[in-house]
Amino acid sequence: MIDPKPAIQPQPSQTSGSGPNKSGTGKSGKKRRFGGTEAQIRSALKFYKVLAYLTGGMLLLLCAELVARYAFGQYLFAGGTNAVTGEPFGFGFADAEPQGVLGGVNLSVAVLIVHGWMYVVYLMSNFRLWSLMRWPFAKLIVLALGGVIPFLSFFVEKRFHAEVEAELAANPQASKRY
Repeated sequence: MIDPKPAIQPQPSQTSGSGPNKSGTGKSGKKRRFGGTEAQIRSALKFYKVLAYLTGGMLLLLCAELVARYAFGQYLFAGGTNAVTGEPFGFGFADAEPQGVLGGVNLSVAVLIVHGWMYVVYLMSNFRLWSLMRWPFAKLIVLALGGVIPFLSFFVEKRFHAEVEAELAANPQASKRY
């Protein structure tokens, strides 16, 4: 019968160059590691920046559309026929109730749809940047709120862009994966 013995992990010798700094604990006690290379992080940062500005701009359009709809009872239309006079309708605001334009394109609804899908892509860019930077979960929540609170995406983008650049500069070896 075989006696079970605990597995003994071989200890690296100090002469092979794998001291405390190679194993991840140095003078500071914790070594910064990213989830990707510097090129991947910069690519994710650029993608996030573009989506932050586009989503923020669409959110401002959405807010203006909601004010027009609920405060003034107006929709933004392009084309169609004026329901009252029967004349062609070009571009502008028309009554929501009763319907002021027959046919045409309701641009108010288009703004809703475009912002919704753009927000989904914005969330994917948030997740990509967050996972590559290995940030705490609270930062992902702050990033996600940038697409639903007016003007917040502009401020959050500026803050996190500077933070990523500072972390990359402060930890040049942390993104060396390959």
